[in-house]
Amino acid sequence: MLDAGKTEETLLEVNNIEVIYNHVILVLKGVSLSVPKGGITALLGGNGAGKTTTLKAISNLLRSERGEVTKGSITYRGERVQDLNPSDLVKRGVIQVMEGRHCFEHLTVEENLMTGAYTRRDGKGAIDADLELVYTYFPRLKERRKSQAGYTSGGEQQMCAIGRALMSRPETILLDEPSMGLAPQLVEEIFNIVKNLNEKEGVSFLLAEQNTNVALRFAHYGYILESGRVVMDGEAKALRENQDVKEFYLGMSDEGRRSFRDVRSYRRRKRWLA
Repeated sequence: MLDAGKTEETLLEVNNIEVIYNHVILVLKGVSLSVPKGGITALLGGNGAGKTTTLKAISNLLRSERGEVTKGSITYRGERVQDLNPSDLVKRGVIQVMEGRHCFEHLTVEENLMTGAYTRRDGKGAIDADLELVYTYFPRLKERRKSQAGYTSGGEQQMCAIGRALMSRPETILLDEPSMGLAPQLVEEIFNIVKNLNEKEGVSFLLAEQNTNVALRFAHYGYILESGRVVMDGEAKALRENQDVKEFYLGMSDEGRRSFRDVRSYRRRKRWLA
């Protein structure tokens, strides 16, 4: 947990960006957020809210999907980075773990992990040491190190994707939907590993997540997106206790648990955007 008494150093700053696909489809509308050094920042919202697009705008992966940042700026450690190649951003310490895990199915788990060290130039000894560190955090990967990644479970593939990112020695990881398709027990395990990497290795995280409940338990700060806009942000503890968040994202109200079918979404927008 960040010490509230200390001044936070901002690593990543997204300032009022707009993103358009195919020159006509406006997806992000003035999104701003910041990620402090040593923090876990959650980007929350339902499917289609713009979470993945925000991460891809930061990691410069939009162009492959005919998307572009048309307004605003993205800086890392005070330097503009939105025009860099994705590989150059990785060299600066920022890497994205894509939604859906995206392992190289035909390679073994260990070969997948080693691809994460492709841009490194600090020698075999340092890379081998980091591989052992990854196995320390993900002992299941060490057991499956010689198995083809395509034949491992969804949880193991998610661990492999995070471990591969760690092999690049990142300062900041952009983690997209880590809980998707995983059983609750595995989701808890993945998020506890994220917490340990943050606290013990000093890795900062910006994680996009639909599972608001689990994300706000592990994050320090959160932003809620709706239809490409940030409609609310604040300390994770405050968001967990906010009545709107409890009602519309955690399924709770003063009367107890409620279904999304029991409420009207326009009421939420009216209150938050007023």
